[in-house]
Parts: sequence; C-alpha cells; structure tokens
Amino acid sequence: MYPVFLDISDRLCVVIGGGRVAVRKVISLLEEGARVRVVSPEVEPEIAGLAGEGRVEWMRKKFEDSDLAGALLVFAATDDRSVQDRIRQRAREDGLPVNVADDPENCTFQVPAVSRRGDLAIAVSTGGGSPALAAMIRQELDNRYGPEYEELLDIMARVRERLSGSATQAERKKIYKKILHADIVEWIRTGRRDRVRAHLAEVLGADFRLDFRGTQKMINS
Repeated sequence: MYPVFLDISDRLCVVIGGGRVAVRKVISLLEEGARVRVVSPEVEPEIAGLAGEGRVEWMRKKFEDSDLAGALLVFAATDDRSVQDRIRQRAREDGLPVNVADDPENCTFQVPAVSRRGDLAIAVSTGGGSPALAAMIRQELDNRYGPEYEELLDIMARVRERLSGSATQAERKKIYKKILHADIVEWIRTGRRDRVRAHLAEVLGADFRLDFRGTQKMINS
C-alpha cells in the first residue's frame, strides 16, 4: 500500500451499509469535510439522525451499481458477502478506490489508525493484519505526542511562510534544523514562551515576532 493523505473536502464518498462499521466510516468522513452518501435499507440511529439533519444523503434501498456515480471513495460495509463482492467488482470496473470491511485482501485502499494534534496527523497501518495493534500504537502516539506538537507545528508553518521565496531549499533545511533544537518541545510544553521567542530570534533575526496564535496550550504568556 502506498501511504498518502487525501483531501476529501466536499468530495462524494459512498458508504454501503448501515451498521456499526458504517457509522464509524460516516463519522470519520464527515470530520474531514466529505459529502457522504449512505446506501442501505436500514441504518443505525446515528446515521438516521445525521440524515435528518441534512448532513448525510441516505438512500434507503439496496445497493445498485448506479449508486457509485460521482464517488471519490467507496466503502463496502454490509454483512452480506455477495453484496460486498458486487460492490468491490463494480468499484474496480469504474476505477474507484474501494475499502471492503474486514477483507483487506480485496481493498484497494485501507484506512489507518490516526493520532491527531491539530494539523499534525500520524497514521498507523498494519496492512489489514491487525487493526487492534494499529489502535494500540495510535494510543501510544497520543500519549507520546501531546498538544505541544500542535503548537510547534503552528510555529514551523509560520517560519516556513516567512522563508518562502527568500531562501534556497538548502538554506531552509539548515534553518529548520537549527530551530528544531532538542529542547524546543520541552520549552513549549512547560510554557517557556520567552525562551522559544529568544531561540527563534537567534536563528531568524530579532525582527521575527511570534504571537503564539496557535493552540495556546502553553502555560505562561
């Protein structure tokens, strides 16, 4: 599997099935801004509620090939193997990426377990071998990479913006290496904002101003 992060905002993703697996798929897709179509005669209350709010398109019927029209991604999440196979075949014929629940060998893409800190996303995949292990590792990542990394990412994004067009790639690489000092995460975590500002000024020059507009998780102002 080739690892990739995909922008699905305002793109149609089709979930066939209405059970607990489908609920998880639908919620994760909505969190990323996708337009979601659910195809199933019956659905869990969560999906019905989302459909009632207009957040999900619910096609209250059995799957038909035409239900995949316009889709970016397809999720087969029914409990009927023959239907799963039909969805997989139709999606592949149409050149659509398809995820088949509990059947990694027939997936053309898989959804990893993801640890998030703002725009920082760390994905874990076991190739379908053990989602439980992926979930365990994700929890370890959640514990290891706290909100200070979200703050650091915000800082580095602004540094990158400042350097855009004013330094070569090689020069930027050297600057980033200097900024990402071994102690900077600890300074952010413990609220030592003055130390962070001083460090950035040493590397970037005294005219660089930082207002910590990001997560605001640091203790001291």
